[in-house]
Order: sequence, then structure tokens, then C-alpha cells
Amino acid sequence: MYRKAVERNLEIIGEAVNRLLKSGFLKPISHSRSIVALRNKISHEYDSVSSENLWGIIVRHLPLLEVEIGQLISENEIGF
Repeated sequence: MYRKAVERNLEIIGEAVNRLLKSGFLKPISHSRSIVALRNKISHEYDSVSSENLWGIIVRHLPLLEVEIGQLISENEIGF
């Protein structure tokens, strides 16, 4: 149940980043292409995503994304 919730949230994050990339808005986000690639992998190749890889992404990469999104919001006064 938790894994499915994590996967779903990562899909949502990946889709949001993808839309922002397509709009030309999202230049300062690190690893934005990898975020979108993860979304696609979870959506289409879900059987090849391991729990260990998901946990590594959560621990290593999600904190940086949170900081960068926070900075982007405060710099541009964007409300989501």
C-alpha cells in the first residue's frame, strides 16, 4: 500500500515537471529529465522498478527537489 502511494506521488511529480519543462518554465530544477524518466518508468515499466531504487530516490533526491521547488515558488511568487 505504501509503495503504491509513493509510486503514485512520484508519477504526479514527474508529470508536473514534464508539463513545466514543455512550457519552458523549468530551467533551475536539477535532474528534471530524470524525474520525467522515472515517471515514465513507473507508468510503463512498473515491473522493473525496485523498492531499493525508489527508496534511494526518496532519500537522495527528493530533499533537493523540495528545496529547489521552494526556492522557485518564493522567487517567482508562484502559488500551486
